[in-house]
Amino acid sequence: MIDADDLRYFLEVARTGRLVAAGKGLGVNHSTVGRRITALERALGNRLFDRVPTGWVLTDAGHELVVQAESIESALLAAMEGAASGGGRLSGTVRVATPDGFGAFILAPHLDELCAQNPDLDIEIVTATRHDVLATREFDVAVTLERPSPRAVDISELADYRLGLYASAGYLESHPRISHVLDLHDHPLIGYVDSLLDVPALRILDEVLPGHRTRIQTNNITGQWTATAAGLGVSALPLYVGDPDPTLVRILPEEVTVLRKYWLIVPRELQRLARVRTAIATLRSIAANHDSLITRVG
Repeated sequence: MIDADDLRYFLEVARTGRLVAAGKGLGVNHSTVGRRITALERALGNRLFDRVPTGWVLTDAGHELVVQAESIESALLAAMEGAASGGGRLSGTVRVATPDGFGAFILAPHLDELCAQNPDLDIEIVTATRHDVLATREFDVAVTLERPSPRAVDISELADYRLGLYASAGYLESHPRISHVLDLHDHPLIGYVDSLLDVPALRILDEVLPGHRTRIQTNNITGQWTATAAGLGVSALPLYVGDPDPTLVRILPEEVTVLRKYWLIVPRELQRLARVRTAIATLRSIAANHDSLITRVG
């Protein structure tokens, strides 16, 4: 007989690949997790994980069990949500993980309708430019700059967006003219902290000006925007950040335009939840109606 609670331990190990990380997520010691997995394997008569130096890897039997376990988990979560809300309006919390630019400049300013229609629903926006948030799966819905592995998540395109080079009007008046990309070598550049950046899609300046020196580095787009507006140099900003700012001037618009894509990620076990479906609909509506985002019709 399978202990249903063992499936919860099994899914956490399947998602994290490590006993310590699974134990942290479950709030128990890693040795407890190990015992529960061993008990489940004995009950099923199958090895569910291969223990390798890099962590715990699912076997074929483990992959098959994930599908069934997530179906059970999804049904339980939906039932709990329905019972908690009494079948009425949405309540609880929905956590959206996003790149910092999207979260701060696209999502947060356009939550008025969602909040007005769901006064009992709390929205958490977790912004990051690293893979950590997705790796720990501590989100209900995520927007990413890269298409992740499809394991245990549903992946779809959300929108494309463009980036360009910007500087303040005051900076451009007091510094040498920029007529070509190579002229940027004579100007201070503003960008991400290289040692903290593990998302290749954000290495915009590497693409625009290989071999450049980034003199001013900050780990979020808001810092880059404010540094640029303060006249400290030139940066690559999303058009949805740079264009609305009247103090900024776009540089070399015909020569430098970089296209990037936002992906929408949803853990499969959460797809049935009403609050998650509502968050997905909100994200798609915001993307479709934003002038600086490009969405596909149909």
